[in-house]
Formats: sequence, C-alpha cells, structure tokens
Amino acid sequence: MVVLSKIYTRTGDKGETALGNGTRVKKYDPRVEAYGTSDELNCFVGVARLEAEGEMDVALSRIQNDLFDLGADLCRPDMEKDATAEYPPLRMVESQVVRLEAEIDAMNARLEPLRSFVLPGGSKLSAHLHVCRTVARRAERLAVELAADEAVNEAAVKYLNRLSDWFFVASRIANDDGRADVLWVPGANR
Repeated sequence: MVVLSKIYTRTGDKGETALGNGTRVKKYDPRVEAYGTSDELNCFVGVARLEAEGEMDVALSRIQNDLFDLGADLCRPDMEKDATAEYPPLRMVESQVVRLEAEIDAMNARLEPLRSFVLPGGSKLSAHLHVCRTVARRAERLAVELAADEAVNEAAVKYLNRLSDWFFVASRIANDDGRADVLWVPGANR
C-alpha cells in the first residue's frame, strides 16, 4: 500500500516524474496527462460534493474512490503482472462500468425525455456536475489518445465514457429531476 511520510522528494525538479512501475518520464508525457486529468476530475467531484446530499453524495464518494483506482491503473504502463512487483497493479474492472450503467439507468428512469439540449446550469450542484462531465470527457480523450500508442486497460476507457454520461444524468437529477433544466433555444439571440 501507499505510505507517504514525506511529501516533497525533489525528484521532479528537472521536469520528470515516476510512473507506477518506476519508469521516469517527462511531466507532459501523455500517460501523465491522462492520469493527471483523472486527478483533476476527482478534485471537481470533491467540489460538487459540497452541494450534494444523501445518495448523490454517497454515489459521488464511490466515484472519487474509483477515480483513484483509475489513476493507479493509468499510471502503470505495463499491462501484465510484473513478477518483481510487491503487489499486482490495480486495474479498473468491468463491474465498475456495469455499476455506473445501472446507476445511470436508475436515475434516467426518473426523468422525462429531453426535447432540447441542456445548457450547463440550473442548481449549483448541477453546474458542478456539468464541469465534472466535461473534464471526464477530456480525460477520456486523453486516455484514448494514449491508447493509440501504448497499452491502456479497455475498462479504464469504458469507465470514463460512462462516467461522463453519469454526470450528465446526475446533473438533471440535481435540477429537480430535470424540471429545472435550462434548455438550449437554437438561434434565440439572433
């Protein structure tokens, strides 16, 4: 497990960082961009939780934990188990994707079908969840870009794809089950 007794190490002072397997790479490496963006997303989820209550807060807490799993997954370029590793790499699994799908379906069952696109906003929580949605999409794009050149766990990419959908549906729940959604009016300001 992780033990952090000293926070600064000075090992990154020259623009490099260590991946989960110890490999040193530039801090702008595509893998670092991908897991760094999942960390950024986790921070935005933490901000959203300031407005969340009850089951929404519990669900967001689960997602925060999943996002640490995701970061651990993305920071390990070696997809096979390393025989010299102290413990096997943590990988996202299909059941995490399936759980998101079930939660999306349950939330969506409470909503009327959309007749227009939704503008980010409405309640504070909904606005925060829309920010989470867009950062999740960026994290997904970065993971897909990384996967074009390196091995990436397919479940990690699927999780990010479902997660942005989860945030969209949750943003509607946060807007009084969609009744307070702010809808796009095409060409309204021409």
